[in-house]
Amino acid sequence: MPIIQDKDAELDGVIQVAKLMCIAARTAPKARGIDNVVSCIVYGREDIERIALEMERVGKELGWNFMIRDADSIRKAHAIVLIGLRNPVPTGLNCELCGFNCEEIKKIFKERKVFKAPYCAFQLLNLGIALGSAVKIASDLNVDNRIMISIGVAAKRVGIINADIVLGVPLASLGKNPFFDRKPLEKR
Repeated sequence: MPIIQDKDAELDGVIQVAKLMCIAARTAPKARGIDNVVSCIVYGREDIERIALEMERVGKELGWNFMIRDADSIRKAHAIVLIGLRNPVPTGLNCELCGFNCEEIKKIFKERKVFKAPYCAFQLLNLGIALGSAVKIASDLNVDNRIMISIGVAAKRVGIINADIVLGVPLASLGKNPFFDRKPLEKR
């Protein structure tokens, strides 16, 4: 009789949930049907550590201590789902919710401190809806998770995902969610 021990079953389960999260992000509603949401799954100690090290480096570089704290958290993750936008073109509504009209955004959209910007507000809403759909799956299936921009910054910088803006969702199956109740930020 085949036997799957708890740690192996939990890792396999987390990866299955990550796959379902990618489906949820893909099929989430999008303004005007513009589908530029991209996702990928990172698992394995080496790749997670590569992201964590970059988070620490960027945290020190930019003075963002939360990235250093978050790096400690993701080292406990079984997997990370990255969700982002590639080529987030304005929706053409000229609503100026972002502070510009669509033509102005196209002219001034460029690489900034961390990501390209400015973004069409509807594109950012699309990303938020995709992320919400994804973490709902994780929550429904009792997988520990938390949305973190810090992971996305690092994953983009090390070239793991080709997107203009990215957020990451670490996933774990542990006795206590390692992504909440973290140590307070300290000056570094």
